[in-house]
Formats: sequence, C-alpha cells, structure tokens
Amino acid sequence: MSRLLRAAIVKVFSTKYSLTLPAPALEYIENVLLENEIPEDEWALGLEYWAREYLKGEDAPSLVSIDGLKRAYEILQLGGTDDTDAIDPSEINVEAHFSAVDSFDMPAQHFDIVRSGFTLPKHKPKLGGQAMNRSAYMRERWGIIREIIQRNENFTPPAIGGHDRSKYLKLTSTQNLLGRAGQLFLLFGMLSRDPEGRLTLEDGDGRVVLDMMDAVPGEGLFTEGCMVLVEGEYTIENNIRVLAMGHPPAEKREVARGLHGHVDFLGGGAMSQKDEEKYIPTVLANEHVSFAFFSDVWLDHPRTLVALRQVLQGYADASEFRPMVFVFCGNFTQRGWEGEGGMKRYTLGFNALTDLILSFPLLHQSHFIFVPGPLDPWSSSTLPRPALPSTITGRLLQRVPKARFVSNPARLRYFGQEIVIYREDLMGRMLRNLVAVKDEKEGDMKRYLVQTILDQAHLSPLPQNIRPTLWEFDHAMRLYPMPTAVVLADKYERYELTYEGCHVLNPGRFVCAGSGGEFEWSVYYPHLKRSERSALSLD
Repeated sequence: MSRLLRAAIVKVFSTKYSLTLPAPALEYIENVLLENEIPEDEWALGLEYWAREYLKGEDAPSLVSIDGLKRAYEILQLGGTDDTDAIDPSEINVEAHFSAVDSFDMPAQHFDIVRSGFTLPKHKPKLGGQAMNRSAYMRERWGIIREIIQRNENFTPPAIGGHDRSKYLKLTSTQNLLGRAGQLFLLFGMLSRDPEGRLTLEDGDGRVVLDMMDAVPGEGLFTEGCMVLVEGEYTIENNIRVLAMGHPPAEKREVARGLHGHVDFLGGGAMSQKDEEKYIPTVLANEHVSFAFFSDVWLDHPRTLVALRQVLQGYADASEFRPMVFVFCGNFTQRGWEGEGGMKRYTLGFNALTDLILSFPLLHQSHFIFVPGPLDPWSSSTLPRPALPSTITGRLLQRVPKARFVSNPARLRYFGQEIVIYREDLMGRMLRNLVAVKDEKEGDMKRYLVQTILDQAHLSPLPQNIRPTLWEFDHAMRLYPMPTAVVLADKYERYELTYEGCHVLNPGRFVCAGSGGEFEWSVYYPHLKRSERSALSLD
C-alpha cells in the first residue's frame, strides 16, 4: 500500500504540477493520508486539492517545504477551497495551531528603508554581531516608524490639490534647517545626547540640539532612545525651541498585516490576512481555551508551592476552566542565582515544582512555558535573554510532557493571534530615565507606559547604555506588526487595558512578600482577546 500511495503522491505533485518532493515532504504527505485513513479511491482528489492550495501560497517554491504543506493542509481543514465544505470549527485540533516561539528562533527580518519592505539576511544573526550592525538596527527602527507616520492620514497629502492640501502635516529633515531661523518645523527622530550632554533629536541625516524650556509633552513617557515627533522653532543658535513633543501614531495590526501578510515574522510560515480570517470561527468556537500567566514565582518562598498547589488543584477539578497554557515568569527565586547556594536553590525549587505538576495527571495535557526574569541564571543586562539553563531544568523537561523553557521576551502563536511575553521591571526603568512627561496623576502612568511601547513598536525604547540589546536580535524586541496581546510582567501593580486593538496586561507578582495578602495572576481568553484577574488567599 505504501508503494501505491507514494506513486499517487508523486503523480500529482511531481508529474502534474512539476513540484520537487524531498523525502521529508513525501513522508509527511504519506503520514497525513494514512493517519486520517483516506480511502484509496480518494487519494487523487485529496492530493489535487492539497497541491493546488500549496501553489496558492505566497512565493510557493517548486521545492516543496513541509511548512508550506502544513499551511495548505490547515486551510483545507477550515474549508479553504471552493470545492469542499467547511468542517465544524469545534472539531479542529487547536493544539496543532499553537506554538511557543523563542526569540533566538525568530527569522531575522530586516527592514529595507529604500524598498519599504522586509528581507531576510544572507547569514544567520550572531550574538557578537558585526560592527556595521551597531547602527543598522537603530536605522531600521527609525525607518519602520517613519513609514508608519507617512502612511498616517494626517501626514498623507490629498491626491487632488485644493485648500485641504495645505493642512496635512509635513516632516522636515535636520539637514534642511540651516538658514531658516525663525521658522516652525515638524521633525521626526530619536531623542539622544550629544558629547556635551545636551538633549538632541537625531534622524537619518543629522542631529539638532533641543531647547525644552517651553516644551509641552504629549501623552506617554519620553526617554532617551524614543522616536518622537517634535514641533518647534529653529533659532539663530542652531537649535530647536521645542513647543510640542509627542510619540508617533501607532499602526493597527490589521493595517500592518494587510501590507506585510506575506512576511514570516515568527517562523513556521507566513499567514496572509485572508487566511488569518478563516481561523476566526474556530477561535470563537473554542471558548474553553485560555492562557494563565504568573509572574515572580519564587520557588524558594515557603508559601509559593502551597499556593500553586491550590491553584493547580482548582484547575484540575474544573475541566471547563482548565487553561491550555500555563506561563510562569521569573524571577524564580527571591535573591537570584548569584551568591552562596544560588544554584542549589534553583535546582531544589524546580525539582519541587516538577513533583507538584506530576501530582496532577489531568493537567499533563496543558503546556507549561517558563520565561526567565532579570535575576535568573544566567542574568545579563542584554536583551533578548536566553532560556534558563538545562542544568537546573533537565528533570522538569524530562518528566513534564509539554514543558518548554523559552527566552525573554518570547511569543505565543495561537491560530492568527500573537501574544508577546516580556518579563521586565519596565515601569520603574522608564520612570528613572524620563526626559519629559505630561503632568498627570499617577493613575495614568499605566496607560502612558502601554501607549509608549506600542507607539514605539518596541519593547525597550531605551538607549544601549541603559538597556543593551543584542544588535542582530533587535528584531525579537519589535512590536511590529502590532501583536494581538502583550504581557508586560512587571513588579509594578497589576493592570489590563486595550490600546489600538492590542490588549496589554500585567499579571502582577504572584508571591506575597508578607504573611497575608493575595496571590494573583491573569488569565487571557483568545476568543474574547481580553484577560481577567484571578486571585487566591491562603488565609
């Protein structure tokens, strides 16, 4: 039977559609047909649909790839062809459409400022990086946001001339300021310091000193490294007297996906916006799917495992509320790994957590994802940070079926949704490095932080001397296209809010420092694109 099946596959893919089938692709097709028990008289028709759907993919290579075959098969499952009936969305295996993405596994998509598009480099990114990449990644960040600004309706001139044509906003480069003292300009660039310590605005053509005496900042947090829009007067002292300063406008996910739907940002294959929309009925039908997020899970704290046992027991007893994914973010001890007995505390803590998870067999179908914190081994000031070392996680990986340790930041992919997880005390770091902020009440700081990182399309809009980034891995820190949700795991108080369609949440610290209080975490529901607070009191 196997010989006949392979002959049928080769006849359709290779003979009829002139596609080259490598051995792994041929084996994958064969396994799918056998696992689904497709009758022999339906082989030819099924392979026809599959080959046609594969060729519809963006830039489908003649050398057939398994990723391309998987995308075509998923579309067929959802009724992607006109000749087949769509199956019940609730019958689709959602596990096949979920994955955790490590930052170091993401394709290094570089933004070409000239072509206004993304391209893959010839060589894989390296930790050290080349000297030219020290400035290249900042130019890319500047170029991406500049393209977003120019697509914004307020910066796009009308196609037909008239009175409205003079009302659109126009950007000016720093190189066009000389000899135009006394005039007002709108500039876009990065806040930085010159060798004399003065605040400047730097763009692709040069820099100009900023006089902030009369500046009125807009909403958000402004630090060195932020890309900002500045309106001001050019003076005879060759600086800009800033009148107003604001963050660039954000671009919604659907707009960016419409422009770059063919680009594979996460790995595992690109998905066009049209294909993404086909998954919506399936996501809505699976209301039971949820992701639970915990932060600051101190495994050496005497109350942590006691509280976790009650949490896991509750989920094991209530199958309708059982999360598909548990995400645990560091720090995983109170004092970090440095110092006497540091590594022993981690090893004992994860061994105890392994035994705890194994005591609930009903939860073994769930995924357990672990994201390191700032103090976890091997702690480093550079971003992104690699996953926790196998020397302390080996036993958990061997015993827990669906456990995975990933980088910080990391991403979850669920059908067409992208959830970014970032463990960083970001609020405190941003407030310590403020250049300007609108004078508002403390309650607005959460909204300001969320607005800042989404407008900046970056998780860490800070300079290298404050928060270093691995030059060739800066693409893993981008928030472009805007994700579906962002988990900002911070020791700051918990919150959840939505900005430009992106849901942002901070689950808060799971461990209570005192003897009383509540243990809190957050649960995200993909079908609602919203989260809710969960809490447990041991008292």
